[in-house]
Amino acid sequence: MPAQAKAILEEILKSLGFEATVEEHALDDGVFLDVKTDDSGRLIGRQGQTLSDLQYITNRMLFQQDPSTPKVLIDVGGYRAKARETLVQKARAAAEKVRRWGDIVEMEPMSAFDRRVIYNSLKDDPGIEATSVEVEGTIKKAILLRPKH
Repeated sequence: MPAQAKAILEEILKSLGFEATVEEHALDDGVFLDVKTDDSGRLIGRQGQTLSDLQYITNRMLFQQDPSTPKVLIDVGGYRAKARETLVQKARAAAEKVRRWGDIVEMEPMSAFDRRVIYNSLKDDPGIEATSVEVEGTIKKAILLRPKH
């Protein structure tokens, strides 16, 4: 199946008019496809939205062919790795504010993928409790950090 994921992504990119190469790497729980292109900005999109959509479409096409297929994670030009590191730094800074002042800190609204990065970065912090809250007028949720009692 993994070779199929690469082939599907390459076909989508070709159909969209992108000249790109795709490198495939195995993950514990799926497949990682790293896209190399000179036009990475257009493939990433605003706040990574185009990249997320590309990943969603690829996964849907794979799932239609085989519901047991592993998930595919797609990155372009290291964007997800940089974005993840930025999120982890924001989470640590917010957690430090909670520890220092004892206040509740609300992080900006974010996607489920980004919230998962935040939760994973704080899961081993014994002094911080993190919960998601709905944000009116958006489908995204914010994370509240508060001292754990």
